[in-house]
Amino acid sequence: MRQIERVGFAGLGAMGAGIARRLMDAGHEVVGWNRTKEKAEPLLAAGMAWADSPRELAASVDVLFTMLTNAAAIEATADGPDGVLAGIREGTVWADISTIAPDASVAMAERVHETGAWFLDCPVSGSPATLAAGQMSVMVGGERAAFEHVERVLHAIGPKVTYIGPNGQAILTKVAINLALVVSVTALAEAVALVEKAGVDRGAVVDAVLKSVIASPVVGYRAPLLVEDTDVFADVELQQKDLVVAQELARRLGAAVPTCAATSEMLNAARSSERADRDFIVSVHEAYRRMGGMD
Repeated sequence: MRQIERVGFAGLGAMGAGIARRLMDAGHEVVGWNRTKEKAEPLLAAGMAWADSPRELAASVDVLFTMLTNAAAIEATADGPDGVLAGIREGTVWADISTIAPDASVAMAERVHETGAWFLDCPVSGSPATLAAGQMSVMVGGERAAFEHVERVLHAIGPKVTYIGPNGQAILTKVAINLALVVSVTALAEAVALVEKAGVDRGAVVDAVLKSVIASPVVGYRAPLLVEDTDVFADVELQQKDLVVAQELARRLGAAVPTCAATSEMLNAARSSERADRDFIVSVHEAYRRMGGMD
């Protein structure tokens, strides 16, 4: 593997753009690509270089990060005459930050290895707020040698970097973390709605929660949304995607995930909420209120 000189980034949505900015702030030369170039304008104004295609991007960098919506988007970016696989060079490390199905990630790793390059699944845990605070965590699956080669770059994304194991295992770990996250946040929305119906002020409950033993990083930035709905860290559709991946994994393994299944049903109810476009804690809380006859 070559010395790291240039870092590529494909997928410059809200989170991707934030990560690319941190890489630039850490002193890395960053080259970007996004389907919609307009989204990259602030980064370009700040000095990020631009590639006209995924192929051009892959051919010009030593480490390539991708943060795309799903496996279909990863495959579309990888394939074809202008895709990553047509341009990636031997020894390049492709680190995929997307959260996709573990099997899809392992299959892409096999295809990348055939080119002489390396593929790591590098899902992150956190939100734009976590990223801005410099507390994003990164999990890594793949060849340890490839991980060690890019570890310093990963620490520019966040200070908490954990090597998990072979390809696919970091994705599996992210599935476990997000299952626990969605279940716990949904339980919080349920609890708040319950005591609201008994006459307790919602703001007082949230304040008590933030001072209690159940306070955590995710509760810290999401519970306040029940009082002042100002941000959307992940809406119902995006957050439910993680539960669907967990349920499919459980089906194949013959494992039991009853709280995951129950929580997914609540997210189904929240999808019909008038506030389904808000952060999922807000949508789920509204669904509980509606079911409890409060709205």
